Amino acid sequence: PPLSLLFAIPDHPWVSATDGAAVCIAMTVGAAGERDGTLQTVTAERPTESGEIEVTLATQTGRIHPDLTIGANVAGAVPLLANSRISNRGFELGGAGFIVSKEQAKALGLGTSPGIEAYIRRYLNGRDLTQISRDVLVIDLYGLTEIEVRQRFPEIYQWVFERVKPERDQNRSVTLREKWWLHRRLREDLRDMLAGLPRYIATVETSKHRFFVFLDAEILPDNMLVNIALDDAYFLGVLSSRVHVTWALAAGGTLEDRPRYNKTRCFETFPFPNPTSAQRERIRELGEQLDAHRKRQQAQHPRLTMTDMYNVLAKLRAGEPLTDADRRIHEQGLVSVLRQIHDELDAAVLEAYGWPSALSDDDILERLVALNVERAAEEARGVARWLRPEYQARDAAPAATQSTLLEERTAAASPAEAPPWPGELAAQATAVRAMLVALARPVTADEVAAAFAGKATKARREQVSELLQTLGALGQAREAGDGRWGEG
Repeated sequence: PPLSLLFAIPDHPWVSATDGAAVCIAMTVGAAGERDGTLQTVTAERPTESGEIEVTLATQTGRIHPDLTIGANVAGAVPLLANSRISNRGFELGGAGFIVSKEQAKALGLGTSPGIEAYIRRYLNGRDLTQISRDVLVIDLYGLTEIEVRQRFPEIYQWVFERVKPERDQNRSVTLREKWWLHRRLREDLRDMLAGLPRYIATVETSKHRFFVFLDAEILPDNMLVNIALDDAYFLGVLSSRVHVTWALAAGGTLEDRPRYNKTRCFETFPFPNPTSAQRERIRELGEQLDAHRKRQQAQHPRLTMTDMYNVLAKLRAGEPLTDADRRIHEQGLVSVLRQIHDELDAAVLEAYGWPSALSDDDILERLVALNVERAAEEARGVARWLRPEYQARDAAPAATQSTLLEERTAAASPAEAPPWPGELAAQATAVRAMLVALARPVTADEVAAAFAGKATKARREQVSELLQTLGALGQAREAGDGRWGEG
């Protein structure tokens, strides 16, 4: 049906129009600066006897953001140094010939050839986690030359030579043709961050339900898993809580009707709580209980899937009746126990934030956005609440040299630690404003442009300059003289 998007500032008129097929936007702005407004969306249209169209409007009132949403400005959240360099997507094989069954792996020497276990590993993709696992392994010859593979593991060499190389020979990439025995993406950064950990956290990138699990270090994750190099169940507990899942649903995109977990938008922007020792230990205990409960029930019932359990959990929460199949899953998965663990985890995480237990999702998002801004400002002053300091901060400059965000992100820190420059205009405006807050001093457009990851090109500097002018006109930035700008 034809739609109209209506936007207004209180005490100012709004105008709308539809031409029968197009989506029309009408906007009036009463004053510069951040102000509350009313967003009205046409949800239904009905022709009347007079030939006019009667519309039904859904109305929201509150702070309106550049992307025409009302409520928490999740899109404006910036990646935090504290969460950097410990998350990545899994391995992209570039050939199904690398995947083998347990029987095939034994024929290739697994269990009999010394050292081969480092190169034939358990392999999981998203469907293995959400549905019934295929129980397969993967050949991973990272670190070996072609000659070394042939001399040390001739059976593996022949397997990959016959099943991977013919396809690679047709590839346009010279590297993939020449390095045919290796995966398409070596993921050296992921290998480095996982090195030495007994386990790590993983979640399926695109999934109906957002859940996090521990995977053993021996498991090689597929490209469609997002992997977080943390082995402490405290972090699994926080990520599994309603607080983080609400954030992930708001910050991530969707594929068809399934939410996606984007590690840059969902994980790196998420501000973790600052718990007491007792609160941290409680969340850690519940995180261990959650992971152990699901794995135990699946081990006892091999046909029981994570999707099964969380489908029934969703029905329990909604008060919907259970079918016979649901009741079977409920008994096998002990889903009421699963629900209780999640409920206790939600309460424990909210307590760690110091927030009331009865917060709505919108309230949670508002508080998380505010905390993201606060943490970004802390990092601008040289204080990063590293999640895994022994790894993340091993090459970081001393705090005394991190007096400003510009010094930290253009001289001392690596480019990966700086927030990325957004691709969309609305997100760019939000990012520039957040950077002004974080810098906490008058700065030039060039300094703001340089504070983001990557090269501060002429085009980016010009964009920042224009955005500062626009933010100034809206009262969201103030001109401090000498071409410098500060927080509005």
